[in-house]
Amino acid sequence: MNLNFSDEQQMLRDQVQKFCESDYTFEKREEIIKSGEGFNRDFWKQYSELGWLSLPFKEDSGGLGYGPVELSILFEEFGKVLVIEPYLSTVVLSGTIIDHSSFDRRIELIEGIISGDKHLSLAYIESNQNFDHSDPKTSASNQGDNILVNGKKSLVLNGGNANHFIVMVTLDKECALVLIDKDQAGLSLNQYPTVDGQTCAELTLENVSITNEAIIAQGDEAKRLLDEALNLATLCISAESIGCMTACYLQTVEYTKSRQQFGQPISNFQVLQHRMVDMFIETEMCKSLLYKAMLECDSDEDTKAQSVSALKYQVGTAGKSVSQQAVQLHGGMGVSDEMRIGHYLKKLVAIDALFGNADYHLHKYSK
Repeated sequence: MNLNFSDEQQMLRDQVQKFCESDYTFEKREEIIKSGEGFNRDFWKQYSELGWLSLPFKEDSGGLGYGPVELSILFEEFGKVLVIEPYLSTVVLSGTIIDHSSFDRRIELIEGIISGDKHLSLAYIESNQNFDHSDPKTSASNQGDNILVNGKKSLVLNGGNANHFIVMVTLDKECALVLIDKDQAGLSLNQYPTVDGQTCAELTLENVSITNEAIIAQGDEAKRLLDEALNLATLCISAESIGCMTACYLQTVEYTKSRQQFGQPISNFQVLQHRMVDMFIETEMCKSLLYKAMLECDSDEDTKAQSVSALKYQVGTAGKSVSQQAVQLHGGMGVSDEMRIGHYLKKLVAIDALFGNADYHLHKYSK
């Protein structure tokens, strides 16, 4: 197994690092959150110009044809500075489904994503499902030449900014993925902020009329597209977690070197050194699992889903532990909005709950 990054992959990491260090300051991030829009349009256009929005898409769709390894690099660097732009919802989740489908509007939608002009959101979560989305209660029924969609969807990432929604429904007693425009009659949404600074929406569909041409996939193909997208998205947010944990560890080490107690830096106290070593070890364990999972996803191994579940379990437990240690070692300042460290804790708690928490993935891994 080759664990060395290629020159192109290292160039990508360097490019993302340079942008994050020079442009994506903590103060700028706070401005974006307070704006309520959920992302910065200038940054999003810059992502398009840099080629980041085209990274995972197939070359015949106008993309660069990169895969899980490059996405993991991107998200790890995003995690270090807590990027909140909706890359996960638009590019990874929705874009992956469209790009791997035989949908007639595939090229048009992918081109819109790559240019930065279109946002898509995946609406598949319903209340009381306990992470099992194989039996959606949202129904689609044939009414003459049209299809009527009724139901509710929860936790639609970036729902307030989406131009189109990919909705998981039950059609003819089978799962189906359908595309619904945001201005479709009968569609309403309630947008709200999440604990980690991003935006979500509750989606309500009341007799929303669509045509057969809006069906992206049905039956086994729909389940396969959704499972593949969720698996890739879980890998990405796990890489983002590792970026957060790395930043937590490094910033805590720097802080303890500067904070004085009893006439010396608190980094001199052995008990605190042990705790910071534990933070480092937890992060490196997760990083090892990340390399295994992203390489298996890249080569499409049969065990890739199991490896991603192992990784998600580990980052779910280690992420909260590392961030809690970081906050505690910063003292009361660790939970203030003015310091970045408390925001890492919020992000890692949110990531643990997304796409199945640690307990869910432990159970899935042991099956």
